[in-house]
Formats: sequence, C-alpha cells, structure tokens
Amino acid sequence: MKYVLVTGGVVSGLGKGVTASSIGLLLKACGLRVTSIKIDPYLNTDAGTMSPFEHGEVFVLDDGGEVDLDLGNYERFLDIKLTRDNNITTGKIYQSVLDNERKGDYLGKTVQVVPHITDAIQKWIERVALIPVDGKEGPADVCVIELGGTIGDIESMPFIEALGQFSYHVGPGNFCLIHVSLVPVLNVVGEQKTKPTQHSVRGLRGLGLTPNILACRSTKALKDNVMAKLSQFCHVAAENILTLYDVPNIWHIPLLLRDQKAHEAILKELNLIGVAREPDLQEWTARTRVYDILHEPVRIAMVGKYTGLFRFLPLCFEGSFACFCDLEDVTAKEAPDVYKNAWDLLKGSDGVLVPGGFGDRGVQGKILAAKYARENKVPFLGVCLGMQIAVIEFARSVLGLHDANSTEFEPETSHPCVIFMPEGSKTHMGGTMRLGYNNDSFVDERHRHRYEVNPNMVQQFENAGLSFVGRDETGQRMEIIELPSHPYFVGAQFHPEFKSRPGKPSALFLGLIAAASGQLDAVLQNFMVMRASYCQME
Repeated sequence: MKYVLVTGGVVSGLGKGVTASSIGLLLKACGLRVTSIKIDPYLNTDAGTMSPFEHGEVFVLDDGGEVDLDLGNYERFLDIKLTRDNNITTGKIYQSVLDNERKGDYLGKTVQVVPHITDAIQKWIERVALIPVDGKEGPADVCVIELGGTIGDIESMPFIEALGQFSYHVGPGNFCLIHVSLVPVLNVVGEQKTKPTQHSVRGLRGLGLTPNILACRSTKALKDNVMAKLSQFCHVAAENILTLYDVPNIWHIPLLLRDQKAHEAILKELNLIGVAREPDLQEWTARTRVYDILHEPVRIAMVGKYTGLFRFLPLCFEGSFACFCDLEDVTAKEAPDVYKNAWDLLKGSDGVLVPGGFGDRGVQGKILAAKYARENKVPFLGVCLGMQIAVIEFARSVLGLHDANSTEFEPETSHPCVIFMPEGSKTHMGGTMRLGYNNDSFVDERHRHRYEVNPNMVQQFENAGLSFVGRDETGQRMEIIELPSHPYFVGAQFHPEFKSRPGKPSALFLGLIAAASGQLDAVLQNFMVMRASYCQME
C-alpha cells in the first residue's frame, strides 16, 4: 500500500479537502485504485452533533456514519463509497484505547499518548486503507490521508507524531507528504511573501515530517523567483512546488495539478513511475469547460437555517437566498424593509429549495415559502425537514387543519402530521437518527432524521391530491411526495445530495434545476430515450 499525506499550514480554510480529493482523482486518472482517510483532531467521536457553523455541513455515508464534509468531496471526486472508519477523530482513537485498557489489553502498563495512542492511530490507518471502496475486490493501490487542522495546533500533535512514525514504518517509496500552505500577497507591497510557508515547513520538519511536495495557495500563480526561494529555504525540489492559485470553481483544481505534472512528482516519490499511465481526464475536462461557458443563471431561493454556507448542494447554480425568518409576519412589523427584501428575493426566484434542519426557529417562514411555491406553480424541492414542511403546509392550507404541525415543534398538536420515529432516542443525540436502512449491504438513499410523516394521515393527504410516490420497503415510511397538479413540487425524506456526483447528479436536483430553467420536458424526454435504449440492450 502506498500513502499520500496532505497537511496544511499557516491558516485554516486553504482547501486541503479539495486538494486531497483532486490528488486522488489525478491518481485514479493514472489508472490507480484510490481510497481516502480524513483525520479530524477534535474530541467528538463524529460530526453528528456539531453545528454547520462550527465545522461545516455533516455528510452521511452508506453505513450511516456522520462524518466530515471532506469525505463527501472524496466520494464525489473519486466516485467511491467510504465507511465511517474512513473518518478518524481524536474521540474515536481515545475511546478505542480506553476500551482496550478496560479489557486489560495492555497487561497492566501505564497507558500513554506514546506509544498507545500513536500505535492505535497507525493501526487504524493500516486497517482502513485495506477496505475496498470502489466496488472491486482487494485493497486500493494508494491511500490519500488528509490531516485536518493546521500544523502547530496542540490537538494535532498525537497525529503528527503517529504519522512521523508511520512514514518510517512503511519506508521510503511508500509515503509522500504534500504540504498545503499559504503564500499571501500584501497589497501594500504587491509581492508574494514566502515567509509564512517557510515557518510552516520549519515547524513541520521540527515535528518529524519532511514535505516532499509543496502545494502553495495564492491569488495568482507563483513567480519563478518565489518558487526558487521556497525551494531553497524549504528544501523541496523546484519541480515539486505546485501553485494552487484562485480559479473560477473547484473543478479546475485537478486540471491545475495535472498541468503542473503533480502526478509525476507523486508517482516518483511512490516508486510508481512506469506502473501508472498518463492521466486521462477527458470527461472531467469536458465537464469543466461546459461549466465555464454557462452564463444564464438559474435563481434558486434556498430557505433554510444555514443559507450562508454554500456547502449544502453539490450542484453548480447561482442562487438567490431568502432568510426564512425574514419571511415571517413578525418581521413585517419589526423590520419592514428586511421583510420586503426577503419576499422580493423569493418572488424573483426561478425555484425554491427548503433543505434539512433541526429546531423550530423560522419554521413559519419555511411554511410560507412552500405555500408560495405551491400556489404560484414555482418549482419546489423539499429535502428532509423541507419535505415535512411541505406536508405541514398542505395539511393547513388544503386540508383545513390549521393547527397541523410536527410534534418536534408542537408536541401537543391535535393534528400531528409529522411524528417522532418509534425507534429513535430523545435523550442521546449522536448517532441516534435514522441514517440508513439498518446494516443492509445495499442502501438506496441516505437519511438523517428523527421525525417522519404520520402514516395514519397518508390516506387523507392522498385523497386531497398529495401523492406519496416513494415509500420504504415496509410501505409504512413516506420517502417521496409529489403534487401531480404542479409543474414540479417534490419532497424527499432522504438527502439526495449525499449520493449526487459531478457526472451523475441526483435526479431530484436535476429535476429542480431543469424545471426552474424551463427544460424539464426535454430532460424527461431524454431520460425516456436513454431508458428505452438500455432496455433494448438488456
């Protein structure tokens, strides 16, 4: 097994996840099988209980693992299916070590960070790297490991020590370290400054890890004299210094790396020259070019709690975002200008998206958005809570059940059209939601919810015109709603964004964008032609 470690220096938020994903894609394009591991130094055992404002949106895997969003990047770029163990956290490592200590596995020894924690980290990496994630048998050729955080963080120290030992353990030719660092441009001077990267590399070397390749983030491509300076003071060959300058979108990053022969530098460090081929990125290049020539925006009003985070959708569209609280009547009294602006944004949109979320804040605003989309024939997609919102709105407006609600927001409602799932837990938040279909080997879609449509009210809804076109294998859980009388009014209890891919977008997102741009009939016709052709081949 070959290993590529991606670390970050100077500041957080440099794009290590996209860089690691792009490196994996580049190596896959060279004909290698690739898997990925993300290390998060926080004490949480998983990302399930953290606010998106704290750490970005949670990503859910096929096995129900609630993990860091970077694993979503890995899955989308590499078209693979990872496991919860592909996300290592400090909490997971310490928990496993303490469990072993309680079982007496350490034969009475004093349990310490070195060697017990560092050994556990190395064993975890070696074990998980062997898990096939691409649908083929046997382990991958290369494992790309991303170390979260920034070099110098206290919480990262055990992992740095473990990875230093690990590089020695696997030996030369099996380990390549890529350090992502910042080369800022000071407006006053107007030149690229190398000192922050020099200090970052010096700190990394002092901790026992020597970078083989530098990936330098900057607003523009590095100048030759800057690269020469970095090579001299960071002890990295000039041809191994890559520049990751600002690009229109993240799909350009793999092409940027390819054009700078990043694959050759990595393959050389891993002794894979002659084994791998030249990277084939024709499909990726074509997709990126198509994106670059798109100039007509589709305006989607996303009505949700975390609209400031553009991480929710794995789609490329220009959106207009209406804050859900600003749509409510109380805002009209307290801040009429804000209220008017929110409604102008909503009414000026080509489609409406209500994503998932938790808690009762702003629910009325989301209901008003769903009502507006339903009554005005505006394309609508509700995801998870968004589907439940659509059901509540329909119950109130169409069925006349004015106090209809979810028991999440109003436990004593006389018309509970959304109820708590019987197998859920109301006392433990982490990992207690429905995150998949038990432990089945095949999972159609991925879930993250504790509440569901009340099955006892389904017939009442369907008699009034709301169709439940998708249900679980028992027929008792409502998965997809559709309003046949509407051009596009769809809700899904699952999260389609978790399985959407750049080349294979989720049908629900594709439908929303197609409907919002007036292309739905053409897309459906093309789908039927492709389906008929496939059936003939069968």
